[in-house]
Amino acid sequence: MPDPSKPTVKQQRDIRRAEKVAQMQKQMAKQKRNQRIGLIGGITGGVLVLALIVTFVIVGSTPKPDPSSIEIEGLKTFGQLTATHVDGTVDYKADYGMDPPAGGNHNATWLNCGIYSEPVPNENAVHDLEHGAVWITYDPEALSADEVSKLQSEAPSTYAVVSPYPGLPAPVVISAWSAQVQLDGVDDPRIQQFITKFWKATTAPEPGAPCTGGLDAPGKIA
Repeated sequence: MPDPSKPTVKQQRDIRRAEKVAQMQKQMAKQKRNQRIGLIGGITGGVLVLALIVTFVIVGSTPKPDPSSIEIEGLKTFGQLTATHVDGTVDYKADYGMDPPAGGNHNATWLNCGIYSEPVPNENAVHDLEHGAVWITYDPEALSADEVSKLQSEAPSTYAVVSPYPGLPAPVVISAWSAQVQLDGVDDPRIQQFITKFWKATTAPEPGAPCTGGLDAPGKIA
């Protein structure tokens, strides 16, 4: 007689079948779980990518501020200035009411833009302003060596002249064609405001004309 404590062959087959079904269900549940995780990850990644695209579009499409709209406290302008090439010196204070000059008649040879440790000829520097450069002058008696170095570092790498100018009415004066601001020192935020507004600006008669290939004045260091 069969041993009632032992499963029959049929029962054994049912047990094995049930085990296989349970194993298959477990595998299917795992696959579904992985699919959900992958779907969630894909959706999340897609949302992030979309957010980045939207951000780039928004940032890229945001118009930059119009330099002409920048208001600078203490800005002095001189209106329409003559720009005739002349020989010899020009009395800018008498002829135009400006010292240092910010435009007017000037030498036919422009000054090579850069940093100078000595005063540069006004008539050549004004030619740079005609080409869209900015001219940063400082009173050497009013600034320390460290302050001079900082001021030099504030200047753009092109279309800018930095030079000492004894007897300035302020520690620093920054000029462009027909525009000028007297500054309190090297930390004055108006330095960068002025550069943003007037560097290579179309308000100059010949913006983008050469600022190299001209005259190297004494004391050029960069």
